[in-house]
Parts: sequence; C-alpha cells; structure tokens
Amino acid sequence: MAKPKVYISKQIPAQVLSYLEEYCECKMWDGSGGASRQGLLAELQDVEGLLTTGGPIDAELLQHAPKLRAVSSISVGYNHFDLDAMRTRGVLGMHTPYVLDDTVADLVLALMLASARRVPELDAFVKEGKWQRGRGLKEEDFFGMDVHHATIGILGMGRIGEAIAKRAVHGFDMELLYYNRTRKPEAEERFGAQYVTTEELLRRSDFVVLMTPLTAETKMYFRKEHFELMKPTAFFINASRGQTVDEAALIKALRSGRIRGAGLDVFDPEPPQPDNPLLSMPNVVTLPHIGSATEKTRFDMAMLAARNLVAALTGGRPPHVVKELADLVESR
Repeated sequence: MAKPKVYISKQIPAQVLSYLEEYCECKMWDGSGGASRQGLLAELQDVEGLLTTGGPIDAELLQHAPKLRAVSSISVGYNHFDLDAMRTRGVLGMHTPYVLDDTVADLVLALMLASARRVPELDAFVKEGKWQRGRGLKEEDFFGMDVHHATIGILGMGRIGEAIAKRAVHGFDMELLYYNRTRKPEAEERFGAQYVTTEELLRRSDFVVLMTPLTAETKMYFRKEHFELMKPTAFFINASRGQTVDEAALIKALRSGRIRGAGLDVFDPEPPQPDNPLLSMPNVVTLPHIGSATEKTRFDMAMLAARNLVAALTGGRPPHVVKELADLVESR
C-alpha cells in the first residue's frame, strides 16, 4: 500500500522527519524560514497531509490541495485555521497543546521580573558606560518594584495560566486574582486564587497578565477602558497574541503614565514596524514572540505534530484534534 504524501512547510528536526518517513512519503521545504504562500500552494496538488507552523489554512489553500485530509500545526493556537472551510472539505486540523505550558510560563515570569526590576534598561545603562562614579547618580535612580508578595491578575486561566499561577504563588508568594470564562475551583484550592470580575482584577493587580487565546471574541479584547482601570504602578504583561490588545491604547497608557510599564512577547503586526513607539520606551520589555522557544520544547512540539499527522493519515486517533473539528474523527 502506498504511503500517504506529506508536505512539511518548514525545516524540522531530523529525528522528527525520520519518524514521519516511516509512515509517509515526505517532501520538506529546503529554504530558510518557512515556505512562501505561493511556494506552499505549488506543492499541494497530490498532498494528503500538511505539517505547518502557521499561515492561513483557508479555502484558497484547500482548492490547491484536492487530496488533503489532515493539517497538523506545530502550535497551540490555531486561529490560522479557517474552520468552516476545513469542515466543508472534511479536513482534520490538529495542534500541539500541553507540551509548551511550562516554557511559556517561565517566560511570563521572566517578563514580569525584567519589567519590574528594569533589567533591559539597566543592562543597557551598564553596557553603554553610564555607570560611573562621580556622575551624581542616586540609589533611587536604579529602583524597581518587588515581584514577591505583589498581586498578580491573570486574564485567561487555562493550562498556561495555571502554570504561571504555580510559579507566582509558590515561588514568589504572590496574591493571585483571576478571571476566566469558567470558574476554576481546583486552581482556587491549589493556589488560593480569587475569582473576580475583570474590573476588580484590574483595580487590584500589580501585574496584569493577559493569556487569552485569540478568537473572534477576543480580538482587541483589552482596550482603553481596561488600561484606565489599572493602577498607575502596575505592569501589563502580554504573552498571548498581539491582536488581543488595542496597541494604540497601550502606547497611550504608557506615554501618559497611566501604567508603569509593560512586558511584551507579542505585537500586532509581527514583527512590529521599526517606528513603533513601544520599541523606544525604556519601561517596555520587548521580545520576538519566543514563548515556546527552547530547543527541547520546540522539538517536543514538532514530534507531537508529527504524531498527530501520522495518526490522522493512517486510520488512528490523533492525540490533539482541535475541538471544533473533533467530530470529523468519528465520521472518517
């Protein structure tokens, strides 16, 4: 029996490719970065499975891939899936939850610490030769804010939110507030978390951490009125998606002193334009969307995506079909 044909739109580890080649006939993009849109569409005529890291899986792509049965994304988020178009064609969509939870939570704590203690700003101060005796510097010129025993408010208490909560409460003795669409009694018991309204969370928190997934409902979720409720001493941390925030409102809040600072791993668009004001603000920590960017985690994500794809193409049950398309597994 012929192996199903698979296209891989970005370089993956050799061990993951070897696993795929046991079950599938594989072709992989051989350039740097990922395949261009046109380059990808040109490869899909006979493909039954696609392993990707992003880019729209929409009606246009499906028209170029008449034999496509499954798309496996090396990501947790799947807002690049046109779920209606995929359902119409009966194409399974899969993602890679769980394996990156701890890695992203580590980064959120790093953003909190770096923002509160002004780590990038003061690192540049030293490296630029400004730390010199006799310049009239005062101790308070280097003051930051304590993270320990401060109040953290998490908007979106999913798996990553709970991993952040564990670090904040057990590592830094923080008071924990959260808001989620559904209440999490287990998290309340484990971490002493308080379930509050969004408004109360914003008023009380020293660190507001946005971890909501990007959906039609959460696009531009965090707006001007939310920043206006925050403490002037508070920090805004975003490691979800850039499109969940009104970036113009964030810039205005920072410029006006409405909030003290921000730690950002995501932007809208990405990468940000060179003249984006956020890039020149000393009280903003900016990272290039590296939430899951460690060697081990990216390997684990790629391997899970490969296992998803193999199961989908060989009659098995993929470990992680996106919930909106899960019923397609039963109807195969």
